[in-house]
Amino acid sequence: MCTEASLNSKMTMESKTWMFPTVLVCLYGFFCSIRPSEPFLTPYLLGPDKNLSERQVYNEIYPVWTYSYLVLLLPVFLATDYLRYKPVIILQGISFIITWFMLLYAQGVLAIQFLEFTYGFVTATEIAYYSYIYSVVDVDKYQQVTSYCRSATLIGFTVGSIIGQMMVSLGNWSLFSLNVVTLICVSIAFVISWFLPMPKKSLFFHQKIKQGISLQDGFVEAMESKMPLNGDAKYTDSTQVEQRHSEGFLDALRNLWLDFQQCYSSGPLLSWSVWWALATCGYLQILNYAQGLWEDVLPSQTSPIYNGIVEAVSTMLGAVAAFAVGFVKISWNVWGELALAMFSLIIAAAMYIMDTSKNIWVCYASYVAFRCLYMLLITIATFCIAANLSVERYALVFGVNTFIALLLQTLLTLIVADSSVLGLDIYTQFLIYATYFAAIAVIFFISGIYKVVKQRHQQETSDET
Repeated sequence: MCTEASLNSKMTMESKTWMFPTVLVCLYGFFCSIRPSEPFLTPYLLGPDKNLSERQVYNEIYPVWTYSYLVLLLPVFLATDYLRYKPVIILQGISFIITWFMLLYAQGVLAIQFLEFTYGFVTATEIAYYSYIYSVVDVDKYQQVTSYCRSATLIGFTVGSIIGQMMVSLGNWSLFSLNVVTLICVSIAFVISWFLPMPKKSLFFHQKIKQGISLQDGFVEAMESKMPLNGDAKYTDSTQVEQRHSEGFLDALRNLWLDFQQCYSSGPLLSWSVWWALATCGYLQILNYAQGLWEDVLPSQTSPIYNGIVEAVSTMLGAVAAFAVGFVKISWNVWGELALAMFSLIIAAAMYIMDTSKNIWVCYASYVAFRCLYMLLITIATFCIAANLSVERYALVFGVNTFIALLLQTLLTLIVADSSVLGLDIYTQFLIYATYFAAIAVIFFISGIYKVVKQRHQQETSDET
């Protein structure tokens, strides 16, 4: 009886230890995703509040976010793990507040460009939100808490988009007021971030060893236990502790490099990662400029717009598609590349229709189809990549793929959108984005056909023997 009671008590304690940080981090993700003003950002910048021109917004301001995201991603990725997540989440909360405070009161191109830089930091630090929970729960809870955290952000974004649309369409609220509501929501998220428990471990730099302490804490405790009482010896041992800290950091970097080489030596993982990077590049670029195209098709100053409800519907349908694909029974290792080719071609067609149509509802429908297909395919790519990887290696692959996607997006932005190079108009840009996805489709169609033929040949050979 005593043993059963103690076991029940232990299970209750474990439940509380993982539920508390999970609830808090989900609340943080929910409130920082409630951003009613985001679907109306372009009309706000072009409208009387900021009075910026299309060329200033599309060719001078928006590219700054892409560049800052790329520059900040790698140092933030390493700092997030080294600082054990919570400090970076708090910094993300501060950056949210700075971004929306400036969105309310900053004027001029230079000020809005700085705003885009701070928002680049916000997006670069998303890795802290998605990684934090793995450092405070046991491995057997990873899948469960991952779904909670992702659901919290999707629900928050959907709720924010619906609120924004209702405020604009039904309440006749100004776009300035939407930014005030967003500032309040991200401020609530910032307050919540302070109550998150500080993790004792991280995926790379503070891994636990058998005794249950982190590598660096182990070095410190081991050195302190050997410290004699005289001051000189203390100084020497303190130097040794610092050397151990440095060695621990360098060892973690070496392990990251070895993991990188081993992960990307796998053919299937490399193939899915290539699609991930290429498609995410195009996805981020289209997300960044879609509102600009809609604004040209139907100016918000003269007509009612429905950006908020379109974002909400596309997010919900994308989430449903991502959930449903988990029940599809197909050998993705064999047919995956052909599926990627087919759906990438459909995305290309959707972007071409969006670019050439002058009907806003056709543009909206094309955008919804685009987002749903991307979320479906990125889900397939995610579980195909993660199937044979540890959490640590998955985090590494996710970070590297995202970095490559941003590098490609930076090149695309620099050539196509930046005013210092081509500075193309919004319609020509979307024609290029459609062509870009068509090229992805061709690449993976050729690769997929080669893989299927090779697979059939191997089967025939094995049957003959």
